[in-house]
Amino acid sequence: MTDAAETLSAADQAARTSTEAGPSGVAGRLVLIAGATSASGEAVARSLTAAGARVVAVGTRQDALDALAAAVPAVATRPCDLADAGAVANLATDVHESFGRVDGLIHLVGGWRGGGGLAGQSDEDWDFLERGFRTLRNTTRTFFDDLVASPAGRLAIVSSTAVENPYPGGANYAAAKAAADAWVRAVAQGFAKQAPQSAAAVFVVKALSGLEGRLGDEVVGLWAEPATDVNGRRIPLGPSPSRNPERMES
Repeated sequence: MTDAAETLSAADQAARTSTEAGPSGVAGRLVLIAGATSASGEAVARSLTAAGARVVAVGTRQDALDALAAAVPAVATRPCDLADAGAVANLATDVHESFGRVDGLIHLVGGWRGGGGLAGQSDEDWDFLERGFRTLRNTTRTFFDDLVASPAGRLAIVSSTAVENPYPGGANYAAAKAAADAWVRAVAQGFAKQAPQSAAAVFVVKALSGLEGRLGDEVVGLWAEPATDVNGRRIPLGPSPSRNPERMES
């Protein structure tokens, strides 16, 4: 575990204080990346730290976290089983004591299981996919108050075009992604009522491979726009820089 004391220093705390007046960008914000040890997690961490954010990267495997810290030295890392609500509560206590309250939660826990038509949608695959959804429920419930209290709270997940166009061999996967979309839509409604300065958004991809750098840029961009322009949006993610978000239905 690295606590990145030199990175998340008193100077960084001062930078956060300087941004508390409003959403002037991600610099100085404390952002937690859940599922940070994937290629997309590394890309998001790299983009956020390059933009001046303070980043806590969370993953299950310490060796993978060590590799991430070597690749992106500015991040602090914490191991945690995010499917365990008690472990997430302990993580929050650690993060609050070490770094302060979070301004952003980027949830990247995921993975694909499927194939074999509808009959091939096994319970084992569903358990794997449902575990990813459970990590979203745990982290958002635990850090919701932080995002509400933040002057510019942001939540984002990565979803799939399979939600709109499911097929039998990917039914388990599409159902899990649809559940995550609905959960974030509920969070967005909560922000609209309780914290209009905060926002929840969904990035939608057909396949994330090759778009990791673009994802990192788009995550940083969440803090460049007013919360009302971001909250409740499903943002198609592709190689083109054009951005045509759709509002999630209430």
